[in-house]
Amino acid sequence: MHDLDQTTITQAVLDQMATTTDPRLKEIMASAVKHLHAFARDINLTPAEWLFGIGFITQIGQACTDSRQETILLSDTLGLSALVNALHDKTRLDDATDTSLLGPFYRDASPEFANGDCIAAHPDSPEIGFYGQVHDLEGRGIAGARIEVWQTDEHGFYDMQKFGNEKSDVRGTFTADALGHFNFRTVRPLGYFIPMDGPVGSMIKAQNRHGCRPAHIHFLITAPGFRELVTSLYQGDDQYIDSDVVFGVSSSLVIQAKRNPASPFPSLETIHYDFGLARATESGEARIGADPSKLLKAPGLVGGA
Repeated sequence: MHDLDQTTITQAVLDQMATTTDPRLKEIMASAVKHLHAFARDINLTPAEWLFGIGFITQIGQACTDSRQETILLSDTLGLSALVNALHDKTRLDDATDTSLLGPFYRDASPEFANGDCIAAHPDSPEIGFYGQVHDLEGRGIAGARIEVWQTDEHGFYDMQKFGNEKSDVRGTFTADALGHFNFRTVRPLGYFIPMDGPVGSMIKAQNRHGCRPAHIHFLITAPGFRELVTSLYQGDDQYIDSDVVFGVSSSLVIQAKRNPASPFPSLETIHYDFGLARATESGEARIGADPSKLLKAPGLVGGA
């Protein structure tokens, strides 16, 4: 038996975990222990601070429901989601449309719409139009590509915030035509505060951050043989375009609705944006996020899964 102290405890933990049979789990946990122990030593973590952190993590889990994902929100606001997204983008075979975050308000299922339909059930503001093409890296349209769209309404709320999982609004799925074209009508999304009534909101307030996201529209685009694209388009005149609380904005994804006689909706302000898909790889889906209801049922280490 060896007495352990602040310098020897780390190696003792690593030695005990050395029997882990899954090589990737072994690598991840060893690195996590090294960095967590180094963090505690670096800031001289006190018992009171450690208990405060434990309480915070407990509250994060307690705030999660089938329509709210507080843990993803924490990852987003710490920039971890954006970092994982950037690391994953390095596995792309092609230089396709830039990606962005899935966010905590994605749903696996959304209603099917025909091209030209409006995804807002009862708009309280003038509609805008959107049109574009899904294409490969040679510029050829991808027939039958599926385009999932979701956004806030004109008041800055997602349907999941207003209705839970009882009702869907301002989200939908479209199918591109034989040339990869699609179009729809919607309302102008409004920038919004992330949910500030939970533990993540308390953290943001304590850090004196504004907690706002610039107005944007989410897209998840898929087609056989191509890498899944998760991205968002951001309204360029939003006051928070340069200080997104979840660090999701790229300059190539900034857009502006304007009149365009070439639009399928010439009487409306419209957004035109074409999406390039990369070739598929074996690296899996590109979703830095998930439907909140699915994470409540996700397999984990508990129970041997």
